[in-house]
Amino acid sequence: MSDRRPGATAPPLPVWPLTAMFALVPLWWALGAFYLGWSVFGVVLLALLVTRGRVALPPGSAGWLVFLTLVLLSATRLDRVTAYLTFGLRFGFLATALVVCVYVHTLVREGARWDRVLRPLGWYWLGVVALGWLAVLMPTFALTTPVEMALPHSISGERFIQALTHVRANEFNPQSRTPIYRTAAPYPYTNNWGTAYALLVPCVLAYLTSVRTGRFRVALWVSLPLSVVPAFLTLNRGMFLGLGAGLLYLGLRALVRGNARLIVSIGGLVVLVWVVSLVVPVQEMIDARVSSTDTNVDRMDLYVRTWQAVERSPLLGYGAPKSVDTTLAEEPLGTQGLIWQILYSHGIPALVVFLGWLVLVARRLAAAVSPAGHWLSTVPVIALVVIPVYAYIDPNLSVIFFAVGAGLAAVGGPVNRASTGPSTMAQPVPLAPWRTRGVGRASVPAPPVPPPAPQPATGVAAVPLRMPEPLAPLSAPAVPAPSGAPVVPAPRSAPATPPAPVPGPSAAPVVPAPRSATAPPASTAAPSTAADATSAVPAPRAATAPPPAPATTAGTAVPAPRAATTPPPAPAPTVPAASEAAGPPAADPDRPVADAPRQGGTA
Repeated sequence: MSDRRPGATAPPLPVWPLTAMFALVPLWWALGAFYLGWSVFGVVLLALLVTRGRVALPPGSAGWLVFLTLVLLSATRLDRVTAYLTFGLRFGFLATALVVCVYVHTLVREGARWDRVLRPLGWYWLGVVALGWLAVLMPTFALTTPVEMALPHSISGERFIQALTHVRANEFNPQSRTPIYRTAAPYPYTNNWGTAYALLVPCVLAYLTSVRTGRFRVALWVSLPLSVVPAFLTLNRGMFLGLGAGLLYLGLRALVRGNARLIVSIGGLVVLVWVVSLVVPVQEMIDARVSSTDTNVDRMDLYVRTWQAVERSPLLGYGAPKSVDTTLAEEPLGTQGLIWQILYSHGIPALVVFLGWLVLVARRLAAAVSPAGHWLSTVPVIALVVIPVYAYIDPNLSVIFFAVGAGLAAVGGPVNRASTGPSTMAQPVPLAPWRTRGVGRASVPAPPVPPPAPQPATGVAAVPLRMPEPLAPLSAPAVPAPSGAPVVPAPRSAPATPPAPVPGPSAAPVVPAPRSATAPPASTAAPSTAADATSAVPAPRAATAPPPAPATTAGTAVPAPRAATTPPPAPAPTVPAASEAAGPPAADPDRPVADAPRQGGTA
């Protein structure tokens, strides 16, 4: 509940909690609080959401709440006191991820700038790459952190807690004569680093394709090729599998829609990886690691033992992974893959709900039409592909939910792209009918197109065959009678009594002028005698002249010649030349803005 008065405007959510949470990862890692303090930021975000008032949940939130309920029920299967500590830590990661999704979704939907919302995730990427290079340059670097020294030995001595608080730059076997150093920082295990890399690359590309200016964008461009070296040194086959599946999914969508630009971008990324692979012999290093260890055999044995244990408790699992002595590997049951961790710890129903949530958000994000939305739509696909071999109930889960929250908000409506660079989306335009373009299904108003200036008439004039409507008759000028006769005005209406015609000096017939298509039909009066019928010839009429007065005498009177006083005929309308007739018609200034043609620029 909120104490805000009805109708009051809610203050905007700040971005700084996300910045402190994601951008300062190297600091939290050096303090030993990267994992243990992650849920604290979730509490801060939740408090800001609660004090703000009513907040709309993004699609899929109900399914995730069901999953959290099943996880809580599985806590009844815990049998050790220390297991409650690790359970609480993992549950904090699950709940914090949902809070991050809601917070990011609310920020975007309420008009926060798109670049400001995605920037914390970009800082997170830069921190991971920087610590990856620390692992490359200082392979044996390790640090006893303040958090490790502050914890009681009974807690810090636990294997899981020890790996989180005593930080190392690489994961390696210290007892080996020729250890293989694999990039790990800021994570305790190299598989977590590889998972983060596969999830963050699409997020970085989403930022680069939607924000077009700024030094931060340059830093991200420089970091992309530099990141390949520590990524290859992880020797993570699942990382390459996840990235390859995401690029394949995106490439097929681009091929179906005919998006050549996106296909070229994917091809450029593949070429970059291939060029770096010529310098770093990653395939030879992977083959050497597999031949010198029993990693494949150990994994398969662990999976078999995990499934046998799940058959004995399929509904609620065992609450948390557990170490046993019946496996070839040193790792506990319910590890080495998120599928096995959820199955063993929380049961089959929890796994079904989790997979259903990933499929749901993947389908919702598939509706994205902008380049940024396309890249964000690959995140749940990558998460689906790597779950058999990698687990990410850690800060990586918040990375997934961050991308999903931003993508769902962009698909749901227009977003604030006010400072994305020199494109039409960066120009301030009034809110008008929307058309689809931008991030996800982001929409921007179509700018109005001014009507073109009228072109002067050119070409050969011609008389049209048909005019749209007849012109109203104009008043005829007064006709002066010859021989000093009084001037008699021409009649305009039927009720008026027509004057008597004035006899002219000659009875020669007058040839009438040709009538235009717009002249009204002339009314003819019946002659009173046979002479009238043969010699009476009407005077020439202009296109707008009224009909002549009927004869009123019985003689052979003919209408007075009016050639000298008849106004000149109206000029024929000008018909545009053939080149003009084929051109487009002039734009209607009253046409709605939504019909305006699309302007240049990319989303």
